[in-house]
Amino acid sequence: MAPEIEDLLDEKGRELARKKRQPAWTAPMLAVLADETFSDPDWIFERKLDGERCLVFKSGSRIRLRSRNKKELNDTYPELVDALEKQPIERFIADGEIVAFERSVTSFARLQARIGIKDPNEARRSGVAVTLYLFDLLHCDGYDLTALPLRSRKSLLKRLLEFRGRVRYTPHRKGAGEKTHREACRKGWEGVIAKRGDGKYVHARSKDWLKFKCVNRQEFVVGGYTDPQGSRVGLGALLVGYNEDGDLRYAGKVGTGYDRETLRDLAGRLRKKERKKPPFSAVRPIPKGVHWVTPDLVVEIGFTEWTEDGRLRHPRFLGIRTDKDPKTIERERPGRR
Repeated sequence: MAPEIEDLLDEKGRELARKKRQPAWTAPMLAVLADETFSDPDWIFERKLDGERCLVFKSGSRIRLRSRNKKELNDTYPELVDALEKQPIERFIADGEIVAFERSVTSFARLQARIGIKDPNEARRSGVAVTLYLFDLLHCDGYDLTALPLRSRKSLLKRLLEFRGRVRYTPHRKGAGEKTHREACRKGWEGVIAKRGDGKYVHARSKDWLKFKCVNRQEFVVGGYTDPQGSRVGLGALLVGYNEDGDLRYAGKVGTGYDRETLRDLAGRLRKKERKKPPFSAVRPIPKGVHWVTPDLVVEIGFTEWTEDGRLRHPRFLGIRTDKDPKTIERERPGRR
């Protein structure tokens, strides 16, 4: 085993680190929404970052940034590519989140100015500074590390890579989940991610990673929009839903959270997707001035709660998600440990 890694692993770690060719792609581990907060010395708790998930693949001087649905992000975040090229480790796969800050809070709304840009020069001129927070190490110098306990993987990540400038290490707190969540909500953070300290990295959604949210928010699929009224431009509201049992379930109208530029952008996108029949399994009542669209656009929506009839209460638009497959968007339901 490469001396850099071998010197940092105990005997058990050497058994679990498997010699394996670095893959060109590996699916990310995903968290489940928690039904309640908890404290447990066997768990660690990280800040839930409000950004775009990113898997980093380094092979020599070549860097590849990929979203959770395999989209290439190199031209969207060229300054991160520059920073990662300087890492001392020749080959590795790391997991993280790309964020933009609004003061001390990560802001997905601010990151929207970068998401979707394909010209690296335009990205650099955007005026939106981005930071990559890494929180896991999956592969390094020809060894698959996913069978190692999370604490060991995070230790290797912190000691093998260099963290400065635009590339940062994601710190964690051991055991104190409830206190961490209270502090996160007081500071205006999105929430906390709870992770089982001895858990393996699995390439799927797992209850070994749990989300404690400070606000209700999730992704939805757009299935229609309404005409603007009065001085409103572009559109009036989005009609959104989620997948369940093979159907697209209607979750309600979203009429707030837009600026004029976003309204025009959304209207331009959606006019090209119009269709005659609704994509939802049922919509009652049908809104006035509605236009149905092909359901392939994903948006993130904040809301206060779900109503008893499965509608969003006080929903507000937060941004477009280009990193999510519309067919995978389901209603988030709490899961126990």
